[in-house]
Amino acid sequence: MSTPNQLYLLTQLNNMQTAAKENRNNVANIVLENKNLFAELVSITFWADDKISIKAAWILEWICTHESIDWILPYLEQFTQNITHLKFDSAIRPCAKICEHLANAYFHKKENKTKKTLTTQQIEAIVTTGFDWLITPQKIAVRAYTMNTLYLFGLKNSWIHPELKHLIESKIIHESKGTKARGKQILLLIEKHKKFE
Repeated sequence: MSTPNQLYLLTQLNNMQTAAKENRNNVANIVLENKNLFAELVSITFWADDKISIKAAWILEWICTHESIDWILPYLEQFTQNITHLKFDSAIRPCAKICEHLANAYFHKKENKTKKTLTTQQIEAIVTTGFDWLITPQKIAVRAYTMNTLYLFGLKNSWIHPELKHLIESKIIHESKGTKARGKQILLLIEKHKKFE
């Protein structure tokens, strides 16, 4: 049974014709003004077989990017356990970007809520899904966000960098110009980090 909040949000998402900045901004503002809609937004993002999940993911990423990553923190368990089930490229890309935001916040010099909230199990779920995204056919943006995310979490988990390095050298470096450039960048960061270990 759909709740009134869910039905209202579904109407707003269905009314979005494109991912244009103005459209995302309008629906994001509706969610920001009614915080009860955010839980529904997270849920709809993971309706993996329904294309409405794409639009929900756009708004989720918009809020995490333009408002604050803190919005996703109460839903980290739901987010990290379900990203692996996403099917549509256009839903994976925004979620890969949210993963990168989480990694950036986690390794930020200043204390923040992400450092206190993100658990080891949740990091493992992000890392596992990230490697899945790198070995399956994905868009350039997903690869770029994911390589950065895995590099950062590799600062905490020593096994990640060798695996990531192998994957970049054996697979990613032979793909498009964009992924090749980002791959080389990440390899340099891994080598630099190795020197300081």
